[in-house]
Amino acid sequence: MTRTPQEVFADHGRRLGTGDLDHIAGNRTEDAVLITPEGAYHGRDGGRRITGRLPADLPDADWQLEPQFAGGVLFLQRTAVTATHQVTDGTDTFAFRDGLISAQTVRCTLTDLPR
Repeated sequence: MTRTPQEVFADHGRRLGTGDLDHIAGNRTEDAVLITPEGAYHGRDGGRRITGRLPADLPDADWQLEPQFAGGVLFLQRTAVTATHQVTDGTDTFAFRDGLISAQTVRCTLTDLPR
């Protein structure tokens, strides 16, 4: 039975919490594409490269997520705050195929918090 986009996204969030990049990559199709302002990353290995930045950039972050699903597409607005950094403008778009993430766009600005 194929998972719904909502189920995939919920599982993806749980997997992100583990920090295990191989486990996280399991929610992407083998031919997935992840597009950022820096360029496009292909396959599960491309997803690992980008996803691996999250724990380093935002350790123990307090995340606020606002997902909006429409069929096989998700538009996600997100913010995150740590002791030293924040993201106030995060937006992602996910496309789903066969119970997995087949495409994702990522855009956010990581800023230092005043001391």
